[in-house]
Parts: sequence; C-alpha cells; structure tokens
Amino acid sequence: MVRIRVLVVDDHRIFAESLAAALAAEPDVDVLAAGSGPAALRCLERAAAESRRYDVLLVDADLGGTLTGGRPAVPVHDGDADGLVDGITLVAGVRSAQPGVRTVVLAEKDDPRRAALALQAGASGWVAKDCSLSRLLTVIRGVLRGETHLPPALLTGVLKELTATRKHRTESERLVESLTPREREVLRCMVAGLGRKAVAERLFLSPHTVRTHMQNVLGKLGVHSTLAAVALARRAGVGPVDLAPAGRIGVEESSSA
Repeated sequence: MVRIRVLVVDDHRIFAESLAAALAAEPDVDVLAAGSGPAALRCLERAAAESRRYDVLLVDADLGGTLTGGRPAVPVHDGDADGLVDGITLVAGVRSAQPGVRTVVLAEKDDPRRAALALQAGASGWVAKDCSLSRLLTVIRGVLRGETHLPPALLTGVLKELTATRKHRTESERLVESLTPREREVLRCMVAGLGRKAVAERLFLSPHTVRTHMQNVLGKLGVHSTLAAVALARRAGVGPVDLAPAGRIGVEESSSA
C-alpha cells in the first residue's frame, strides 16, 4: 500500500492534534502536526534529509496571525522577529524549496481574495476547516493527482481576483521593462531590502551613483518611495538578489529601505 505523508500546520494545538488523529485513522495516511511555520520548515528539512519527504501540507490560512498579503516566495530563513510565518508565505516558501510537496490551505471562512493569493503562492486547494473528513481526504488525494480544489462558491470570485492581479502585473511589467539593466539590478537589491550603502558595496558603485540610480528607478516606475517601488516590482515578478546561503528552506522577510 502506498502511504500518503501529511503534515498539518496550525498554531491552534487542539485543532491540529484532532485533525492529525482523525487522518491517522486512515490506513494509507501517515500524519504529523506542527504548531508554527518555523516548526513546519524544520519538519520538511528533516524529512528531506532522511529521503522521506511529505506529500501534502495542510496549512492554516491564519497561521501566525494576520495574513501579510500576496508576496512572492523569497528564500529567507526563520520567519519574522517573533518566529512567526503566515500561512500564505509558508505555502510560497515550500513551493520554492520543495515543489513536489502539495499544499492545501485550511480556512475559517471563504474569502476569494485570500484564496487567490493562496493559489498564486502555489497552493493546490482551499478548504473550509469545518468540512467533513471524507471531503478533506478527497482533496488530499485529488491534489496528489495534480488537481486544484476550490469550493464552488469561490470560483467566480477567485477568477475575478486572478484576472485583476494579472492586469496589474502586466502594467507593472511594462514599467519595469523601461529600466536599464543596471537600474533593474538596483531594483532587485531594493526588493531584497538593501539600503543605499549596501547596494553600493554589492555593485561596487559609489553611494552617489546608487542614489542617482534609485532616483531614476522611482521616476521611471512613477512612484515616490522605495516601498512603493518594491511593491510594484513584486507585482511584476521581480525577485531579490540572492542573499541567503544555499541549501536552506525559507520564507520572506519584510523589506526596508
């Protein structure tokens, strides 16, 4: 019998343990629960090192508190200053580090915008926390066959959100394409959260030259701050320069100028 390895990630201990126990009763399911994003990352790293990767992650949409939004996956290390990693960021980090792992987001309520963010981050499904065990097992087995699962009531709203996101992305891509290669390199440093001095050291430029490049980037993108430039860059799919050591699983930190 082929067994399905499932990791439940939820910071509500009673819910996580209850769900794990229910799934463990299935003859073809091996399950473990993790109470935080960093704990889940450690489980994934350990399992990968032992050549027994997880097949499916069930991730709480509200993991770690407030959802941080539709940020792209950026390899960083251990969450924010409090050791928190929100559910959507965890999905994105896992998608980047271990693309073979399927993720399903568990939510208290249906929300088209957040469901769209989850799909963009790499989730294969969005399921209500109060759904039946048989429904959840159907979704788990379905995503392993490459299916995407959403509640029927969410389909129209999610499609609208994805269409709107694509429109904004196209406009952002057009603006980014107006930058010179050096300006794009500076923008990637900005996305990584590097300040002017750090950019100058990294690109072997003077701080004055970097300041000029940054001003040109803001002007061409039609924005007035580094944070606005970073937000636009992310919508356009611009990633940061790679600052992390190789071989680590991670998720995104907030940027600073």
